[in-house]
Amino acid sequence: MKILVTGAAGKVGQAFIAGVRQSRPGTPIVALCHNRLLPKADDLTLVRGSLADAATAQAALAQGVTHVVHLATCKETPDEVMDVTVKGLFRLLEAFRTSPTAQRFLLIGGDAAVGHFFHRHPGPVTEETPHKAYPGCYALSKVLEEVMVQQYGIQYGLDWCCLRAPWIMEKDDFRASLSFGPDLFGGPDWRAMVGDVVADKAMAKGAIPLLLDPEGNPVKRNFVHVQDLVAAILIALDHPAARQRLYNIAMDEPVDYGALAAYLHRTRGLGHVPVQGPYHSTWLSNTRAKAELGWRPQYNLEKLVESAWSHIRAADDPRRIWYPG
Repeated sequence: MKILVTGAAGKVGQAFIAGVRQSRPGTPIVALCHNRLLPKADDLTLVRGSLADAATAQAALAQGVTHVVHLATCKETPDEVMDVTVKGLFRLLEAFRTSPTAQRFLLIGGDAAVGHFFHRHPGPVTEETPHKAYPGCYALSKVLEEVMVQQYGIQYGLDWCCLRAPWIMEKDDFRASLSFGPDLFGGPDWRAMVGDVVADKAMAKGAIPLLLDPEGNPVKRNFVHVQDLVAAILIALDHPAARQRLYNIAMDEPVDYGALAAYLHRTRGLGHVPVQGPYHSTWLSNTRAKAELGWRPQYNLEKLVESAWSHIRAADDPRRIWYPG
């Protein structure tokens, strides 16, 4: 096995490489990096470039690669998303399907492909739920990624697997996702929803937002910890059942903002601010991954909170905001 990891310097890429080194020591890795590089290592071949460049995919796969873990993507960046995310995946798949060493192509997708909490769903979101992007280029790219790898399986018999993940948490990400201040990680933008006066009072008291749907019910939103996602990737790399299969990789239950507020009040005395928005509860079902791969997530609401609140971010580890304004 020789693994190409795109987006190797990102959150999931670095955690995955660490997981390979621990569970499959000595496995050679080709790390495709764009803006940031990884430290040199004996098991690592560094390739620098953007998937917007056709030569980059060929260079990365011209290393005897057997497996691809495709993580590289764009967020809401219309000027780049088609060239990098969509055309980049196309170039990788074209190079992979003609490679004599190719075995499995593993795509890390996202629940944006089914609209996560932007759309109402009549029941749990499964792998059979139709694609349903929300407005913006990022969600559209997630739909196109899934469709493209599936079609390559039909067209050429390519051995693909897609792990569809919701919002991926590590370190203190979850805590920062609940901030009314400038350190907010991701969205929604709580301050914009409640106004400066309410947000300032919430910050002064250490209160968190309690997200409500249009009917006033606490929203349930899906998350996954990076360690649980990495565990799923390591299983899916060569599991026989994963050939040409899509799996939802998420916590056993979505985070209920009502239950979250109650837990933080009970354990830390924190208050909350009700924030009503246009979002809807969703439940990303992980049943297929548990049944076919034997994968089990280790993080639940309590562990997600405790790990985020206990983490102290180092001065040389700045938060990288993935959601351009």
